[in-house]
Amino acid sequence: MKASRIPLFFSVLLLLLRLVYAQSAGQGQLPSAPSAAKPQAQPQTPPPPPPSAAAPSAAPAGKSDSTAPASRPTTSDSSAEPPKSAKPEKPESSQDDESVTTIRKVVNEVNVVFTVTDKHGRYVKDLKKDDFKITDDNRPAEEIRSFRSETDLPLQVGLLIDASNSVRDRFKFEQEAAIEFLSQTIRRKYDQAFVVGFDVTPEVTQDFTDDTEALSIGVRALRPGGGTALYDALYFACRDKLLKSESQNQVRKAVILLSDGDDNQSHVTREEAIDMAERAAVVVYTISTNLTGSGSHGDKILERIADATGGRSYVPFQLTEVANAFAAIQEELRSQYAVSYKPADFRPDGRFRTIEIAARNQKGLHVRSRRGYYAPSQ
Repeated sequence: MKASRIPLFFSVLLLLLRLVYAQSAGQGQLPSAPSAAKPQAQPQTPPPPPPSAAAPSAAPAGKSDSTAPASRPTTSDSSAEPPKSAKPEKPESSQDDESVTTIRKVVNEVNVVFTVTDKHGRYVKDLKKDDFKITDDNRPAEEIRSFRSETDLPLQVGLLIDASNSVRDRFKFEQEAAIEFLSQTIRRKYDQAFVVGFDVTPEVTQDFTDDTEALSIGVRALRPGGGTALYDALYFACRDKLLKSESQNQVRKAVILLSDGDDNQSHVTREEAIDMAERAAVVVYTISTNLTGSGSHGDKILERIADATGGRSYVPFQLTEVANAFAAIQEELRSQYAVSYKPADFRPDGRFRTIEIAARNQKGLHVRSRRGYYAPSQ
């Protein structure tokens, strides 16, 4: 019995020795990952992979507080190659300087297009820079940077036609007058226009184009019917079309609004629509489709929109005068002055700043321009 127990004892002993050896070998391998992470100060963050990428940014951040803006984009490179970490700072700071310069140019220069008429309503086109006084936010402009008479300024025109039930009886004639205006005004490879018809919702029947035939098709595609959301249509045309349109050169942005002025469906208010026109630097010309003469509630609304944006309101007394109103707008669009000036005490605070342009030593002259603009926000 004793002899049989001895081999069993050695077997058990051998098994225990193997287990102890295996455990000690495993303990020697496990610390390898934590020990590699320790020098990189990674144990503070629970997930192992993110700390390996985040740890390098923590180390350089303490070293380069004085150059924090430049160190942020180069965190991964600065830990891998310390001697090169300072090199990216110079180009990045120069890029920042360039962006600041660009902003400064936009912020400190205001462009305004305006018209001047005499006491008989005739356009005056031969005035000079010194004939005008420009006031920005109740302070004289610091510097007039450019001034010129613009009789040939490229146009970006939005034609908004009321297609609600209230204009059904005279809609056909208004369409033809609008088509004639577009064919006489829009020049190939120079001007652009789009057509929007509106009742409850605005509908673009022809997008920006210099093709007068395509614009005519867009006008003829309109069909009257439904309620009137005039303010929504103006807001849409200014925000989604003219505000987003880009041009390398100065252009004349205008909306010709043909309506009776009665709104019963809009989600935005009249003043919100006017504010959007001002943000887009759009001048709004209105043509009333009320044939009862000036003084109706709708006419007063149209007049308010036109005056606030530097445009003009037309109230034809009979249907045939709608075409005359379009002709008068066409003449005004070709009888402009364009001025660029630097405002005094400018602050990029997003606030509305007023513009007032007056003729010096010239009695009986009336200057018409947009009433102001919104300063950019930083």
